[in-house]
Amino acid sequence: MNLVKNPNKIRLGMIGMTEGNGHPYSWSAIFNGYNRDLMTAECPFAGIPEYLNKEPAETLRINGAGVTHIYCDKRCDAEHVAGCSLIPQVVDKPEDMIGQVDAVIIGTDIGSQHVERARPFVEAGIPLFIDKPLCDNSADLATFKRWIEIEKRPVLSSSAMRYQKELLPYRISTHELGALRLITAPMAKKWETYGIHALETVYPLVGPGFVSVQNTGTKDRNIVHITHKDGIDIVIGCINGMAHGGAVSLNGTLGSVTVKGGDTFYAFKAQLQAFIDFLRSGEYPFPFSETEELMKLVIGGIISRKENNRKVILAELVPER
Repeated sequence: MNLVKNPNKIRLGMIGMTEGNGHPYSWSAIFNGYNRDLMTAECPFAGIPEYLNKEPAETLRINGAGVTHIYCDKRCDAEHVAGCSLIPQVVDKPEDMIGQVDAVIIGTDIGSQHVERARPFVEAGIPLFIDKPLCDNSADLATFKRWIEIEKRPVLSSSAMRYQKELLPYRISTHELGALRLITAPMAKKWETYGIHALETVYPLVGPGFVSVQNTGTKDRNIVHITHKDGIDIVIGCINGMAHGGAVSLNGTLGSVTVKGGDTFYAFKAQLQAFIDFLRSGEYPFPFSETEELMKLVIGGIISRKENNRKVILAELVPER
């Protein structure tokens, strides 16, 4: 079931941006193309033109969709993104997009803001993709759960790390490693915004069934120990100031492997293509139950750190209503 009127010409609105997050630049370019000279000279996130410029023009864009409208909290940001990523319309209020676009991408990564950023579009029946993390507290998780599961609102959220091509073989099978026993996944920046990158890297490898989460670190140095029902321990070091990401180590009863991601463009394009496929089919690429479990891990890691590093059992994190 199509969620848009014309699946071959999908008009997208882009909402952004927050400190340290350049997704409106790169994501819009993946749909629209970009002004190479302006992006290279002026994009405040140097890594974006670095990987965009490596991509051949014929494989850069997602076909049949384009970003037609953009809103940022600061209009000057929106105008700059529009110039770099060839977006024709800058709006003064997010609601100005309603009636002008078929779907909206909320490209901000502060989970506590996402319910209110999403609300006008949910109420208008406009499909949404929301950047990771979907939320960072139980009350907001309950709101999204109601919208998606009860009211059947079309809302999708993920980290691009779910789509890392370097880990695709291990998403298919880790049989040669035996039974997994330990996974380590380093990650940069803040647990609240970047912990989900490490979590969603791991989730497709082990599946549902997380039991507990314990953050033994601090706000700038989160050391998070997670247990899984299959006897797997996951350790995530989410440390502010560390280089982004790192190598994921999978250790099992028969062997181990270390995998380092590198193709950021591939992961972003695959993530966005999954959203476009969702708009065209109405079928979620993965169940909301996965996103819900991931958000409980994010929330549990915050609670554990705030409450003297205690172990939080996921079963206790029933979304507030």
